[in-house]
Amino acid sequence: MIKGLTITPPVLGRISIGRIVQKDGKRLPAKDDQFTITSQVQNKDGWINHPLDEKLRARSEGKLRQIPVRMLFNDPDLNLRAQYTLFDRQTGRPLCVGDGEHCQRRTNNGMEQLPCPSPDRCPLAQGGACKPYGRLYVNLSEDDELGTFIFRTTGFNSIRTLAARLRYFAAVSGNKLSCLPLQLTLRGKSTTQSYRTPIYFVDLTLRDGVTLKDAVQHAKAIDSELSEYGFDQSALDDAAKTGYANSCFEVDGDEMSDEVEEFYPQGDNDQTANQPQPNSRSIAQGLRQSVTAVS
Repeated sequence: MIKGLTITPPVLGRISIGRIVQKDGKRLPAKDDQFTITSQVQNKDGWINHPLDEKLRARSEGKLRQIPVRMLFNDPDLNLRAQYTLFDRQTGRPLCVGDGEHCQRRTNNGMEQLPCPSPDRCPLAQGGACKPYGRLYVNLSEDDELGTFIFRTTGFNSIRTLAARLRYFAAVSGNKLSCLPLQLTLRGKSTTQSYRTPIYFVDLTLRDGVTLKDAVQHAKAIDSELSEYGFDQSALDDAAKTGYANSCFEVDGDEMSDEVEEFYPQGDNDQTANQPQPNSRSIAQGLRQSVTAVS
């Protein structure tokens, strides 16, 4: 296998709660109060909606705020990947990926493993350059039981909530997460930082009308049935772990510009917008100082 090529679950489309719009000649992220499911195909207006979007939206009277999903793996960390990530804004390539303790960073000497002090204390992360980056892989259709749709987010609320839910559901089901009847649920809340305006994040819940007791019983029955047919869930989880371990830079080259737009929107009017933002040259120049500071 090619080293450095991360083997991630096959992606059939995306799940988002926002979109990129044109405003005053700039491409800006626009918030939304519902899910949108898009395909892998674009036109001049952006990503084309997946047929599942219309199908699920018809059941929800227009606003798509719940999506029935199935987890592909029993291990929560295989379904949800989350790291601190620093992108080069010019090329879209990830320059540094860390977990708050250790990071892998592209340097003039190649890939190096270094301490990760978290964005608040890293010299290279000043000005909001490094952010949490989560990717949730879920299955939406029995037509392709190993295909996934990806939800990407840089929001702490979604990452923290999804991580907790995945671990809780795995624990109460006896590590049968892939057999539970689950759904993504869009929630809103207001905070002082949002100036009392609603902000939306993604939660993972049991499907409507299903109790925890029923869900656990269902998961055990499905797991037993699959085992009788020779389905090896443990081997599938192991294969995913091996694929992830091949590299920590899980970025699709075709989507690099889209991810940079999500991380560093043009015309960002938050308080970090006027601070100097690093590119590949400034990061390379500051690398030695950064390594000294965190070691």
